[in-house]
Amino acid sequence: MSAHNKNPPIPHLNRRVLGDPVLFLAFGFGTGLAPRAPGTFGTLPGLVLAILLGWLAALWGLPTGGVVFVALLLLMPFGVWLCGAASRRLGVHDHGGIVFDEIVGVLIPFLILPVTPINLLWAFVWFRFFDVLKPWPIRWLDQKVDGGFGIMIDDVLAGFFALIALVLMSRWLPGWVQIG
Repeated sequence: MSAHNKNPPIPHLNRRVLGDPVLFLAFGFGTGLAPRAPGTFGTLPGLVLAILLGWLAALWGLPTGGVVFVALLLLMPFGVWLCGAASRRLGVHDHGGIVFDEIVGVLIPFLILPVTPINLLWAFVWFRFFDVLKPWPIRWLDQKVDGGFGIMIDDVLAGFFALIALVLMSRWLPGWVQIG
């Protein structure tokens, strides 16, 4: 749970992450190994994935939100399994380096936002804001729910909070966020 040390010393962590496909994916292709702010660095692959999903949507002539929705339907249950498996392998619930949940969470604003440079920036800022601040019920879920689902749910909810903030921002500060 979050009351425990999220980054206890783990012998040979870098070697373990780089040598184990489950840990490598859970650690966001190694970005979760960042010595400071692993969640922030771990969010970056999520933004790259948003760009790729936006590109695929354009290539296939589909709405970005639909492609992101399908991706989330696949990534969320996979993330529950992956984060749970990584947590068990490390013997630490929600180790700070497990960032697959950030990768998934930052995609959520793109359910309704187009993938543009300004939207990528604001999605990153708001997602990290809510992921770090953990307003209710995010903090409560982070503290009370165990396993892979517990690791994923707080970041998914932070993604929805970011989505709401971006929609409100588009209403109050037109031009700062691109909707539709």
